[in-house]
Amino acid sequence: MTTTVLVLGGTGEARRLAEELHPRRRVISSLAGRVRDPKLPVGEVRVGGFGGVDGLTAWLTDNEIDAVVDATHPFAAIMTASAAEATTRLGLPFLVLRRPGWTEETGDRWHWVSSINEAAEAVKALGERVFLTTGRRDLHAFAGLDKHFLVRSVDAPDELPPRSHVVLDRGPFTVDGEVDLLRQHEIDVIVTKDSGSTMTTAKLVAARHLGLPVVILRRPPLPEGVAHVATVAEARDWIMRGSGAE
Repeated sequence: MTTTVLVLGGTGEARRLAEELHPRRRVISSLAGRVRDPKLPVGEVRVGGFGGVDGLTAWLTDNEIDAVVDATHPFAAIMTASAAEATTRLGLPFLVLRRPGWTEETGDRWHWVSSINEAAEAVKALGERVFLTTGRRDLHAFAGLDKHFLVRSVDAPDELPPRSHVVLDRGPFTVDGEVDLLRQHEIDVIVTKDSGSTMTTAKLVAARHLGLPVVILRRPPLPEGVAHVATVAEARDWIMRGSGAE
């Protein structure tokens, strides 16, 4: 019977899943600790890394976890791979919850890339004033570019490319607000990741309205053979079926 569930979180989907399961199941939500003031889910919460696959395997055993749901950010590839290996070692049920990626629409000028370095290379020919929304840990890739950068993140970055202006903000964002921001800073190209989040999709609509190119980093693939769903309801039902509930 599935009674104790580890939810690898940090996303809105992870918080909603904890709400759906609590208090019918014991839910322990794990946050990476990269955001200084995260939105906390209901139930038990742990913050910080596990120490790789071996550390996670030991933690799952010590805490008598019955199932693991990975609802981390779509680009948290190392955590997903570690969770897949640790649960395989222990024979634990493992599910990845990933919201769908963004879909290109008429009028979009999207340029897909497979790495952050490819994104920096693509920017060279697309514009001079760049709106970076890739997260504060990827800014190093743009350090060598002679461009003007508008950087938006939840927490202040440790390092910035030259000629950068920082905006500290957290979604959801509005289309009107994004249009105003892009015009105010005279942005002519946007760089982002295919997070699929509805909280940040407004920048893509704003870019479409303004005719701006968008460089989008593709998601890393999931580990081979891993079960995955796209909605919180599907993840909840997976847990409940595993427990023998109605």
